[in-house]
Amino acid sequence: MTKNTAYLTRNDTIGVLIDHPAFRGFGHLLLPWNDRMDLDLPLSRIARLLPYHSHVDVDTVVQALNRMIDASNARETIFYDIYSEEAKARDPEKRQTGLFCFPGRAGSPYAVIAPGGGFAYVGSVHEGFPYAMKIADHGYHAFVLRYRLGNRKASEDMAAAIDFIEEHADELGVDKQYYSLWGSSAGARVVANISANGVKAYGGKSGMKPRAVVMAYTGHAGYSENDAPSFSIVGENDYIAEPEVMRRRAQKMKGLGIPVAFKVVAGLGHGFGLGTGTKAEGWIDEAVRFWEKQME
Repeated sequence: MTKNTAYLTRNDTIGVLIDHPAFRGFGHLLLPWNDRMDLDLPLSRIARLLPYHSHVDVDTVVQALNRMIDASNARETIFYDIYSEEAKARDPEKRQTGLFCFPGRAGSPYAVIAPGGGFAYVGSVHEGFPYAMKIADHGYHAFVLRYRLGNRKASEDMAAAIDFIEEHADELGVDKQYYSLWGSSAGARVVANISANGVKAYGGKSGMKPRAVVMAYTGHAGYSENDAPSFSIVGENDYIAEPEVMRRRAQKMKGLGIPVAFKVVAGLGHGFGLGTGTKAEGWIDEAVRFWEKQME
């Protein structure tokens, strides 16, 4: 029988996180950077690893990590490889990929989340795991994608992740029909690519479109008549992803008859994640409701 393992605290270090028994074999993939590991850095200072992000709430980060520890203690699988050993041997970068799972109700739809980081790092601890925790609280399965750096590569990884989930739908207990994609900043570009062009355009096999796409603070301006219904949010003071770019995109998509929701949050800049303690707090719940409307 598996022994229950202890929770993390904000005073634990990155080294303790990586070596935690719940994350054995993949703990390094929880972190933003592939090549920056200050093992002595306490989790209370993890915002130092997220230079493109703001409002990093340490207690939320730790809570989401402990949610995965709970699942591991319950002997649930919390990490899945999406590539075979042969594929990883051909492309060693694929060893830096995978899916972290926050399970929902059996048979419920799923969400796949692509965190941001400017394609320099993957900010899962701030806008991956916390999103997944909130989505799972609504009863839906949530998967956080650890992807290779680069727009095309990350999009290929997203396609592979969707294929993986569809191929293992029974094992995972997911409903394939109503899935959603969530992305922030660079991650929002990834989900927009899949929304407009489909999984097959990035080497995948699935022909099923997402029922909804949720995009936070991105400068992505492209759109097409094939895009899925879209919920987007940005801070009014975001000088990386200009609100007006996102507003125009939403208006043009609406003109094509695509359901859209667009939200500008006063007083916020780039990379606010859940927006804990700000006027953005609770936006994940709004986005879930938007997704649910697309299931009707």
